[in-house]
Amino acid sequence: MPKPIRMSRTWVAAWAVLCAAALAATAKLNASSAPDPQPEKPVSAECAAFIANIERQLAKAEQDGKGDGALAFSRVKAGAEDDCRDDLRNHFRGDR
Repeated sequence: MPKPIRMSRTWVAAWAVLCAAALAATAKLNASSAPDPQPEKPVSAECAAFIANIERQLAKAEQDGKGDGALAFSRVKAGAEDDCRDDLRNHFRGDR
């Protein structure tokens, strides 16, 4: 029958090895799961004009002392895939 002290040291050593292996595996998985940066697609001419119009309205409201924000809706035309929603969100995200 093994001595209790030796048995507890074996368990502690095994536990430490398992913890170290788990930490190494977690670090490797976190490093490999970083998403690749997506290339930024160009803004369509219609969306650029829509964004420019909103920017003009914001500038005019700020000059008049009336505004500190805006509410904008994207438009969807029948048969069109581009509704400017993503472009509006990216442009007016708040971290500009």
